[in-house]
Amino acid sequence: MDDNQAGRRTQPHEALAVASRLRLLDALRAGDEPMDVRELAAACGLHVTTVRFHLDVLTDAGLVHSRPGRSGGRGRPRRLYTPAGRPAASGGHAGYELLSALLAAHWAGDTDERARRAEEAGWAWGAGRDSGTGPPVVAATRAEAARQVNGVFAELGFDSELAHDGDDAQIRLHTCPFRTVAATYPEVVCSIHLGLLRRVLADMDAPPSDVTLRPFVEPHLCLAEITPTGRTT
Repeated sequence: MDDNQAGRRTQPHEALAVASRLRLLDALRAGDEPMDVRELAAACGLHVTTVRFHLDVLTDAGLVHSRPGRSGGRGRPRRLYTPAGRPAASGGHAGYELLSALLAAHWAGDTDERARRAEEAGWAWGAGRDSGTGPPVVAATRAEAARQVNGVFAELGFDSELAHDGDDAQIRLHTCPFRTVAATYPEVVCSIHLGLLRRVLADMDAPPSDVTLRPFVEPHLCLAEITPTGRTT
Protein backbone atom coordinates (compact mmCIF):
# COMPACT_ATOMS: atom_id res chain seq x y z
CA MET A 1 0.00 0.00 0.00
CA ASP A 2 1.46 3.38 -0.98
CA ASP A 3 1.33 6.62 0.99
CA ASN A 4 -1.65 7.90 -0.99
CA GLN A 5 -3.71 4.83 -0.09
CA ALA A 6 -2.70 4.60 3.56
CA GLY A 7 -5.58 5.63 5.78
CA ARG A 8 -7.94 6.11 2.82
CA ARG A 9 -11.41 4.67 3.16
CA THR A 10 -12.32 2.06 0.58
CA GLN A 11 -14.63 3.51 -2.05
CA PRO A 12 -17.94 1.66 -2.68
CA HIS A 13 -17.19 1.02 -6.35
CA GLU A 14 -13.87 -0.57 -5.35
CA ALA A 15 -15.53 -2.78 -2.75
CA LEU A 16 -18.18 -3.92 -5.24
CA ALA A 17 -15.66 -4.80 -7.96
CA VAL A 18 -15.35 -8.36 -6.54
CA ALA A 19 -18.16 -10.84 -7.25
CA SER A 20 -17.87 -12.53 -3.85
CA ARG A 21 -18.55 -9.23 -2.09
CA LEU A 22 -21.66 -8.70 -4.20
CA ARG A 23 -22.86 -12.16 -3.17
CA LEU A 24 -22.30 -11.35 0.49
CA LEU A 25 -24.14 -8.05 0.18
CA ASP A 26 -27.01 -9.74 -1.66
CA ALA A 27 -27.25 -12.37 1.09
CA LEU A 28 -27.40 -9.71 3.78
CA ARG A 29 -30.07 -7.75 1.93
CA ALA A 30 -32.14 -10.89 1.36
CA GLY A 31 -32.09 -11.87 5.03
CA ASP A 32 -34.66 -10.69 7.54
CA GLU A 33 -32.18 -10.79 10.43
CA PRO A 34 -28.50 -9.87 10.93
CA MET A 35 -26.10 -12.66 9.96
CA ASP A 36 -22.76 -13.76 11.33
CA VAL A 37 -19.66 -14.88 9.43
CA ARG A 38 -20.48 -18.58 9.51
CA GLU A 39 -24.03 -18.06 8.30
CA LEU A 40 -22.77 -15.91 5.43
CA ALA A 41 -20.08 -18.44 4.55
CA ALA A 42 -22.69 -21.19 4.32
CA ALA A 43 -25.09 -19.01 2.32
CA CYS A 44 -22.46 -17.94 -0.22
CA GLY A 45 -20.32 -21.07 -0.38
CA LEU A 46 -17.19 -19.27 0.81
CA HIS A 47 -14.56 -20.04 3.44
CA VAL A 48 -15.05 -18.28 6.77
CA THR A 49 -11.67 -16.54 6.53
CA THR A 50 -12.53 -15.26 3.04
CA VAL A 51 -15.87 -13.96 4.28
CA ARG A 52 -14.19 -12.07 7.14
CA PHE A 53 -11.80 -10.39 4.71
CA HIS A 54 -14.56 -9.33 2.33
CA LEU A 55 -16.77 -8.10 5.18
CA ASP A 56 -13.93 -5.90 6.42
CA VAL A 57 -13.73 -4.32 2.95
CA LEU A 58 -17.49 -3.83 2.73
CA THR A 59 -17.58 -2.34 6.22
CA ASP A 60 -14.71 0.03 5.43
CA ALA A 61 -16.65 1.18 2.34
CA GLY A 62 -19.73 1.91 4.45
CA LEU A 63 -21.83 -0.76 2.71
CA VAL A 64 -22.15 -3.04 5.74
CA HIS A 65 -22.56 -2.40 9.46
CA SER A 66 -21.59 -4.76 12.27
CA ARG A 67 -22.29 -5.06 15.97
CA PRO A 68 -21.37 -7.53 18.71
CA GLY A 69 -23.63 -10.53 19.06
CA ARG A 70 -24.15 -12.93 21.89
CA SER A 71 -21.12 -15.13 22.34
CA GLY A 72 -21.60 -18.81 21.68
CA GLY A 73 -18.72 -19.75 23.98
CA ARG A 74 -14.95 -19.60 23.71
CA GLY A 75 -13.12 -18.33 20.67
CA ARG A 76 -13.50 -15.29 18.47
CA PRO A 77 -16.36 -13.01 19.65
CA ARG A 78 -19.42 -13.31 17.42
CA ARG A 79 -20.32 -10.31 15.27
CA LEU A 80 -23.55 -9.72 13.40
CA TYR A 81 -23.69 -7.94 10.04
CA THR A 82 -26.43 -5.93 8.34
CA PRO A 83 -26.47 -4.02 5.04
CA ALA A 84 -26.10 -0.25 5.31
CA GLY A 85 -29.40 1.57 5.21
CA ARG A 86 -31.41 -1.01 7.12
CA PRO A 87 -33.08 0.59 10.17
CA ALA A 88 -31.46 -0.38 13.45
CA ALA A 89 -34.71 -0.52 15.42
CA SER A 90 -38.40 -0.86 14.72
CA GLY A 91 -40.03 2.43 13.88
CA GLY A 92 -36.90 4.00 12.41
CA HIS A 93 -37.93 3.38 8.82
CA ALA A 94 -41.42 4.72 9.43
CA GLY A 95 -39.98 7.90 10.91
CA TYR A 96 -37.73 8.43 7.91
CA GLU A 97 -40.63 7.86 5.51
CA LEU A 98 -42.85 10.32 7.34
CA LEU A 99 -40.20 13.04 7.35
CA SER A 100 -39.30 12.43 3.69
CA ALA A 101 -42.94 12.49 2.61
CA LEU A 102 -43.56 15.75 4.48
CA LEU A 103 -40.53 17.39 2.87
CA ALA A 104 -41.45 16.14 -0.61
CA ALA A 105 -45.08 17.19 -0.23
CA HIS A 106 -44.11 20.75 0.67
CA TRP A 107 -41.49 21.19 -2.06
CA ALA A 108 -42.82 24.34 -3.70
CA GLY A 109 -43.74 24.79 -7.36
CA ASP A 110 -45.56 22.92 -10.10
CA THR A 111 -44.38 19.48 -11.26
CA ASP A 112 -41.73 20.79 -13.68
CA GLU A 113 -40.39 23.30 -11.17
CA ARG A 114 -40.27 20.69 -8.42
CA ALA A 115 -38.36 18.32 -10.70
CA ARG A 116 -35.88 21.03 -11.71
CA ARG A 117 -35.19 22.08 -8.14
CA ALA A 118 -34.93 18.47 -6.98
CA GLU A 119 -32.39 17.71 -9.69
CA GLU A 120 -30.36 20.73 -8.56
CA ALA A 121 -30.49 19.34 -5.02
CA GLY A 122 -29.21 15.98 -6.27
CA TRP A 123 -26.40 17.74 -8.13
CA ALA A 124 -25.44 19.56 -4.92
CA TRP A 125 -25.63 16.30 -2.98
CA GLY A 126 -23.20 14.73 -5.43
CA ALA A 127 -20.77 17.61 -4.92
CA GLY A 128 -20.47 16.73 -1.25
CA ARG A 129 -19.91 13.00 -1.68
CA ASP A 130 -16.53 11.59 -0.60
CA SER A 131 -15.03 15.05 -0.16
CA GLY A 132 -11.53 14.80 1.20
CA THR A 133 -11.40 10.98 1.16
CA GLY A 134 -8.91 10.65 -1.65
CA PRO A 135 -8.03 11.71 -5.17
CA PRO A 136 -10.94 12.16 -7.60
CA VAL A 137 -11.95 9.19 -9.72
CA VAL A 138 -11.48 9.65 -13.46
CA ALA A 139 -13.33 7.45 -15.95
CA ALA A 140 -11.65 7.14 -19.34
CA THR A 141 -14.53 5.20 -20.91
CA ARG A 142 -18.31 5.26 -20.65
CA ALA A 143 -18.27 1.64 -19.46
CA GLU A 144 -15.93 2.51 -16.62
CA ALA A 145 -18.09 5.50 -15.69
CA ALA A 146 -21.18 3.27 -15.61
CA ARG A 147 -19.44 0.88 -13.22
CA GLN A 148 -18.69 3.77 -10.89
CA VAL A 149 -22.30 4.98 -11.03
CA ASN A 150 -23.54 1.45 -10.37
CA GLY A 151 -21.41 1.40 -7.22
CA VAL A 152 -22.87 4.71 -6.06
CA PHE A 153 -26.43 3.39 -6.30
CA ALA A 154 -25.43 0.17 -4.55
CA GLU A 155 -24.00 2.31 -1.76
CA LEU A 156 -27.37 4.06 -1.45
CA GLY A 157 -29.06 0.70 -0.88
CA PHE A 158 -30.36 -0.14 -4.35
CA ASP A 159 -29.99 -3.67 -5.64
CA SER A 160 -28.40 -2.30 -8.82
CA GLU A 161 -27.56 -4.34 -11.91
CA LEU A 162 -25.34 -3.05 -14.73
CA ALA A 163 -25.76 -4.13 -18.36
CA HIS A 164 -24.11 -2.95 -21.59
CA ASP A 165 -25.36 -2.87 -25.17
CA GLY A 166 -22.46 -1.69 -27.28
CA ASP A 167 -21.58 1.81 -26.07
CA ASP A 168 -24.85 2.14 -24.14
CA ALA A 169 -25.07 1.36 -20.44
CA GLN A 170 -28.19 0.54 -18.49
CA ILE A 171 -28.37 0.33 -14.71
CA ARG A 172 -31.37 -1.60 -13.47
CA LEU A 173 -32.33 -0.23 -10.07
CA HIS A 174 -34.19 -2.77 -7.98
CA THR A 175 -35.52 -2.35 -4.42
CA CYS A 176 -35.31 1.44 -4.20
CA PRO A 177 -34.76 2.32 -0.52
CA PHE A 178 -36.89 5.44 -1.10
CA ARG A 179 -39.68 3.63 -2.94
CA THR A 180 -42.54 4.53 -0.60
CA VAL A 181 -41.94 8.26 -0.97
CA ALA A 182 -40.86 8.04 -4.63
CA ALA A 183 -44.10 6.32 -5.61
CA THR A 184 -46.05 9.38 -4.47
CA TYR A 185 -43.54 12.10 -5.34
CA PRO A 186 -41.40 10.76 -8.23
CA GLU A 187 -40.76 14.28 -9.56
CA VAL A 188 -38.86 14.99 -6.34
CA VAL A 189 -37.18 11.74 -5.31
CA CYS A 190 -36.32 10.46 -8.80
CA SER A 191 -35.10 13.89 -9.93
CA ILE A 192 -32.78 14.05 -6.93
CA HIS A 193 -31.29 10.72 -8.03
CA LEU A 194 -30.97 12.00 -11.60
CA GLY A 195 -29.08 15.07 -10.41
CA LEU A 196 -26.79 12.91 -8.30
CA LEU A 197 -26.11 10.60 -11.26
CA ARG A 198 -25.25 13.52 -13.53
CA ARG A 199 -22.94 15.06 -10.93
CA VAL A 200 -21.09 11.77 -10.39
CA LEU A 201 -20.45 11.52 -14.14
CA ALA A 202 -19.36 15.16 -14.33
CA ASP A 203 -16.92 14.80 -11.46
CA MET A 204 -15.35 11.75 -13.12
CA ASP A 205 -14.78 13.71 -16.32
CA ALA A 206 -16.54 10.86 -18.11
CA PRO A 207 -17.00 10.85 -21.90
CA PRO A 208 -19.89 13.11 -23.00
CA SER A 209 -23.11 11.26 -22.28
CA ASP A 210 -26.86 11.69 -22.22
CA VAL A 211 -28.46 10.45 -19.03
CA THR A 212 -32.05 9.42 -18.44
CA LEU A 213 -33.77 7.97 -15.40
CA ARG A 214 -37.04 6.16 -16.02
CA PRO A 215 -38.89 5.54 -12.77
CA PHE A 216 -41.10 2.54 -12.13
CA VAL A 217 -40.93 0.83 -15.50
CA GLU A 218 -42.05 -2.07 -13.31
CA PRO A 219 -43.39 -1.81 -9.75
CA HIS A 220 -39.96 -2.44 -8.23
CA LEU A 221 -37.68 -1.41 -11.10
CA CYS A 222 -36.30 1.90 -12.36
CA LEU A 223 -33.86 2.29 -15.25
CA ALA A 224 -30.88 4.64 -15.45
CA GLU A 225 -29.47 4.86 -18.98
CA ILE A 226 -26.15 6.36 -20.06
CA THR A 227 -25.72 6.81 -23.81
CA PRO A 228 -23.41 8.76 -26.13
CA THR A 229 -24.34 12.42 -26.34
CA GLY A 230 -26.78 13.31 -29.12
CA ARG A 231 -28.25 9.86 -29.58
CA THR A 232 -31.40 8.73 -27.78
CA THR A 233 -32.07 5.12 -26.81
